[in-house]
Amino acid sequence: MSTASDDPSEANGFLYVFLDEGGNFDFSPGGTRYLVFTSLTKERPFAAYQSLAELKYDLIERGNALEFFHASEDLQATRNAVFEVIRTHMDGIRLDSLIVDKRKLKPEWRAPEHFYPQMLGYLLQHVLGSLDLSRYREVIVITDRIPVKKRRGAVEKSVKVTLAKMLPAPAKYRLLHHDSKSNFDLQIADYCNWAIYRKWDAKDERSYKLICDAIASELDVLRSSDTYHY
Repeated sequence: MSTASDDPSEANGFLYVFLDEGGNFDFSPGGTRYLVFTSLTKERPFAAYQSLAELKYDLIERGNALEFFHASEDLQATRNAVFEVIRTHMDGIRLDSLIVDKRKLKPEWRAPEHFYPQMLGYLLQHVLGSLDLSRYREVIVITDRIPVKKRRGAVEKSVKVTLAKMLPAPAKYRLLHHDSKSNFDLQIADYCNWAIYRKWDAKDERSYKLICDAIASELDVLRSSDTYHY
């Protein structure tokens, strides 16, 4: 990934981290096996924006009522077109995923207000710990809007604690919650997370292979046979 400045003492750049999740918090037999958390880390310029905007309006002009891109709901033809845009704009993008096998999670830790921020904080710590954060004036973390109020507060606290620990003293950070429909990079993160989720959940690597060059890590945090606990 490109750096904000050739001189580490000049912390003038901004680092963006877009977060997405896949799977659900249903731990019954009818729920998903996996939860996948993915971060998309990048700096400006956001080269894919113009291409995605053109694609959106091309689809509208063909009769599609598309409002925004969402991998699990889009038609396959739309997914193919979006992944082609993503594939051709991978420079400067870093992807990291946290893979959680829900069957191995202790029942007392299944409440989203406990589990969700713990996993998100772990992912952020992994990503930020591998970067030279002294190069950045500010780290801006953007998530899709968190619909459950109780979970929103826990996530905000976890992210802020992680950022405060990881960032050098002069650096600043912000945590923003945007509707994914308003932000193409959240939509890209959604698509990349969907591709990684499909690889783990359905052994389907077709879309995964299109983005794999940008994947820095896939952390299977529950890879042992033991039930996970904190």
